[in-house]
Amino acid sequence: MGLGAIDLNLLVALEALLEEKNVTHAGVRLSTSQSAMSGSLARLRRHFNDELLIRVGREYELTPLAERLLPVVQGSLQKAEEALSLTRHFDPARSRQRFSVVMSDYVMTVFVEPLLRVIAAEAPGVRIDFHPIVDGQLETETHLRCHDLMIVPLGYQLPGVSEAVMHDRFVCIVDPDNPRLVDGRLTLRDLAEMPHAACAIGKSHTPAERQLETLGITPKVQVSTPGFSVLPFLVSGTDLVAMVPERLARRYEGFARCAVVPAPFPDVPLVEAMYWHHNRHADPAHRWLRDTVRRVGAALGEEALGDGTLGEGALGDGTPPEIAETDATHSESVFPELSAAS
Repeated sequence: MGLGAIDLNLLVALEALLEEKNVTHAGVRLSTSQSAMSGSLARLRRHFNDELLIRVGREYELTPLAERLLPVVQGSLQKAEEALSLTRHFDPARSRQRFSVVMSDYVMTVFVEPLLRVIAAEAPGVRIDFHPIVDGQLETETHLRCHDLMIVPLGYQLPGVSEAVMHDRFVCIVDPDNPRLVDGRLTLRDLAEMPHAACAIGKSHTPAERQLETLGITPKVQVSTPGFSVLPFLVSGTDLVAMVPERLARRYEGFARCAVVPAPFPDVPLVEAMYWHHNRHADPAHRWLRDTVRRVGAALGEEALGDGTLGEGALGDGTPPEIAETDATHSESVFPELSAAS
């Protein structure tokens, strides 16, 4: 059967149905009704003489033929996207393109303002819809397909393509009147004994929390939030301590009544990366978006962070020997993948 006898839009529906394994979800992804997707599935079943999706309990699974079809369809649509993009031209000054970008509250706090300034100057008609990270987004490919970019910490095993765009490091924040704060410093013993306010995004620990675990310290988390930006307000007026990216801490330092304190261990890098699905890689508009994000990240990287040097005596008197010994021998190599990225 020649291509002229087939509605090639069915390939798009087929890809969505096989990836989502759900008619309703596939319809939402393609912004079409459930009845329309059911009709497409019926046509595809007739064409392939195969059920493609079979119900198993309350879920659907792919038939053996559907399992073989999925990578072929994905590759075919990717090639089609690349072929069509070769004939398109993107003019940011005249474009009214609408992009969808997922990022954490931390990235929104420190990255969106300079990004929007660049876009306003170069592409005033372009619109960007920013979306927060939600549970499950960092474990599947589905959300990467639904958005143009996801800007999240480097290290998540998301499929597709990734590129580091912004570096930061972790610092501690406490109330300025916290009695543990001596000469503007905290010790490892303080972090072992103080109650913590922590950021919980998905199931992963932050690099700073993993650093403490490496040092044999399990933070006593008294309160957790789904993002970093509220933490400065939680430590204000309390005995809590929080470990946050320094760029965010400096943004809130002036009005959230919190003291920014160097962490009592070697710098723990935080590398934010942009992720995108491979089927967008050749699109001229998407290339412009990535280049813009890349330039904004480079400009932020030229802004020097504060002096994180602790100096001698940072551990303080009375620190347990095991903590002091570990601190003296510790190095950043416990996070080789982050150190290499930075």
